[in-house]
Amino acid sequence: MNGISDAALHHLREVTDLPDLSETPYEILETLGRGGMGTVYRAVDRKLDREVALKVVQLPEGARETVDRLLREARVLARLEHPGIVPVHDAGLLPDGRAFYAMKRVRGLRLDEHARAVLLTERLRAFERVCEAVAFAHAHGVIHRDLKPENVMVGPFGEVLVMDWGVAKVNGDPPAGEEGRGGEGSTFQSMETAHGTILGTPGYMAPEQERGEVDRITGRTDVYALGAILGFLLAGETPPRPLEAIRRRAMAAEPEDRYAKVEDLAADLARYLAGLAVSAHRESLLDRARRFGRRNRTAILVVLAYLLMRVLLILILGR
Repeated sequence: MNGISDAALHHLREVTDLPDLSETPYEILETLGRGGMGTVYRAVDRKLDREVALKVVQLPEGARETVDRLLREARVLARLEHPGIVPVHDAGLLPDGRAFYAMKRVRGLRLDEHARAVLLTERLRAFERVCEAVAFAHAHGVIHRDLKPENVMVGPFGEVLVMDWGVAKVNGDPPAGEEGRGGEGSTFQSMETAHGTILGTPGYMAPEQERGEVDRITGRTDVYALGAILGFLLAGETPPRPLEAIRRRAMAAEPEDRYAKVEDLAADLARYLAGLAVSAHRESLLDRARRFGRRNRTAILVVLAYLLMRVLLILILGR
C-alpha cells in the first residue's frame, strides 16, 4: 500500500479545513496565507463579480476571544477610510461559527520586496505614503503597533497600503485580543511583564512596547516603528546625514525625544526630498553647500558650461 505524499496530505488538510461559505456570496479560489489568528483566502464575490481577500478565523473549540478579535480588526479597518488603508467590504459569522471579513484583494509587492527593486528616492516616496496612512489612523484614535515592511503592500501603479491591523490599539478601548502574537506572518511569541503582554515584531518595537508597558503606548510608539522601517529602506546605502538624523530622532529611546507626531516625521522627510534643511539635523557650512549643490545641480551645470565656453573662446581668439 502506497503512503500519502506530504503534498497530498497538506492539500487534504486544506480541503477539510475550508470554512462553510454556503450562506455567503463568496467562493474560495486559493489560500493566500496563514497566520496566528486566521487564514486569508483569494475568493470571488459572486454577487458583485469581483475578487476579494477573505480572512477567516482559525476556530479552535471555545476560542470566542479569537472570533471577537477578528471582528474587532474588521471594525477598526472599517472606520479608517483612507486610500492607504485596505478597505473592508463585509464581515460576519459563518454557519460553522467562524468569523470572517472580506477586504480588497491587494496585488503587488510587500515593501521589503519592492525596496530591493527600486532606487532610494522611490523607496522614500513609498515611505511618505506609509506615513500619511498612519497619521490618518492616529487622527482617528488608532495606533497600529505592528508596523514593518512586511505589513505594507506596494501596488503595480504605485499605490501603498498599510495592512494587518489585528493588534491595533484604539484609544479609549480596553486592550482586546492580546493573545501575545504580532500581525499575520509574525513569528514573535508572547512574553508577559508586570504591565501587560508584549505585542509586535522584534526590531520594530519601541522600548516601552518591548517592556509591555501598555499604558505608555501612544502615537510615538508607531513613530519609532516608522523610524525602523526607514532604517530598513536605507540598508545597503551610505545614508545622507539628514536622513540618518531623521531615523535617529524617530527611534529615540525615550518617547518624548521622538517626533511628537507622524506628521512631523513626514514633514522632515518632505523637506529632505525638496532639498531643504530638516529639523532633526544641525547643518554645517559644508552641509549647506552640499544641499545647495544638490538642489541647484542643473543651474550650476549650466553656469559652469557657460563659463567653460567663455574661457575656450578667449583662448581661441587670443591666439
